[in-house]
Amino acid sequence: MPDKNKQTVQGKLADLSELVAWFQGPDFSLEEALEKFTQAEALAETIEDDLTKLKNDIQVVKQRFDTKE
Repeated sequence: MPDKNKQTVQGKLADLSELVAWFQGPDFSLEEALEKFTQAEALAETIEDDLTKLKNDIQVVKQRFDTKE
């Protein structure tokens, strides 16, 4: 899996989708489930952080735009 910190949010979401699909696929095994779940959980946290940062950036830009009117 590529470096999660350098990927776009869309790339991270695609990776998360692959991990979730693994749980429903034929390759599922209990032995690997905890590791895959841990990876998915960490990836979801980075996505949430990225989205929070984007939301904050959007709010800052909106405030700047609103004050110029």
